[in-house]
Amino acid sequence: PMKGYKKYFGKKIIWFLITLVFAVLLNFILPRLMPANPVATITGKLVGGSTDAAIVQQTYEQYMKEFGLDKSMPEQFLIYVKNLLRGDLGVSFSQYPKRVSEIISSSVGWTIALQLPAILVGWILGNVLGALAAYIKKGFDKVLLPVSLFMSNIPAFAMAVILLVVFAVNLKVAPLAGGYNYDMIPNLSWPFIWSVITHYQLPFWSIVLVSIGGQAIGMRSMSIYELNADYVKYARFLGIKDRKIVGYVFRNAMLPQVTGLAMSIGTMMGGALVAETIFSYPGLGTTLMKGVTSADYPLISGSTLVTTLMVLVITFVVPLYNILGVVVLNITKTYTFSQSMVNSLGAGLGYLLAMVLFSGVRSRVDTADVPECFKGVPITLVAASIMSVSFMGFTGLVENMFK
Repeated sequence: PMKGYKKYFGKKIIWFLITLVFAVLLNFILPRLMPANPVATITGKLVGGSTDAAIVQQTYEQYMKEFGLDKSMPEQFLIYVKNLLRGDLGVSFSQYPKRVSEIISSSVGWTIALQLPAILVGWILGNVLGALAAYIKKGFDKVLLPVSLFMSNIPAFAMAVILLVVFAVNLKVAPLAGGYNYDMIPNLSWPFIWSVITHYQLPFWSIVLVSIGGQAIGMRSMSIYELNADYVKYARFLGIKDRKIVGYVFRNAMLPQVTGLAMSIGTMMGGALVAETIFSYPGLGTTLMKGVTSADYPLISGSTLVTTLMVLVITFVVPLYNILGVVVLNITKTYTFSQSMVNSLGAGLGYLLAMVLFSGVRSRVDTADVPECFKGVPITLVAASIMSVSFMGFTGLVENMFK
């Protein structure tokens, strides 16, 4: 089996690298095919009131040289790749002299915090509803199937607009736009956290509702197929309890759904980025939109490259679920692990991951609305604690699923 895994993942890594190379190439070329001239826009803003043509020309040439646009396209590409290998995404044209990496780092966290839970919640709810429809049938299935078909065909931007008009404009029970109130400064106070939660709801549910339909239809079809399989009929003939049989049926039906999640993750993220733009949520979607409207080549390239990398990594990691299940099953058969040991393993992995991801953050908790004992605590430690709890729950879930 290990040779098969090596061959499978060897091919996936090769395709991963090929896709990444084409993504880098397209991320560089496509923004530069735009008809807009970013330097002319910047020059117009800086010397808009000047009538001296020499000053205008000098300013224009200065920024062309500063941004490296005075060089040929092949030279620009080589510089771009060289900087990319060093982790340098360049300087933003529209927010000069701010670096692209700084802009993206301030927005990528918002995107991950919105899209990852929303996609997973939509996937889980869709699978649960699909499984129930296959098992219960009758009226539940007759209602769920047409509703799921309808929901799966609604574009992400349309769902976002519907929720925005109904709940924010008409009912006025949700904020119109943004990630938090514009008169607030980000901190760990309860008013700010509550503002983030309220602004989070509409973008979150717009992604979840679009995701549920397709997942429910897929799970319903697979569950009906499994429920009519020979091993189910034989198990029922032996007198095995239906509850136990259904557990195995739904586990088998879940495997194609995991593969389907990996295949559809790119489409889901694309729709979610559009939803971010509609709600002016401070994530990568809004950042990308700002880059497009201002013809900011480095910002467009950086945003699309980070999004592509996120999709590629998730697409590569999700199929590991099946292998993880086999590994966990073999380990639990060989060794006896207590629930606390599994939870400790998950907590440790979450803590290490957070320490790596937030290693560059030097901020500390410093707000009047938190207890005195929490003041001065590094933000990295706070993030590590949250991720430890999350991973602890995840590893416990995996362990229970493959018992």
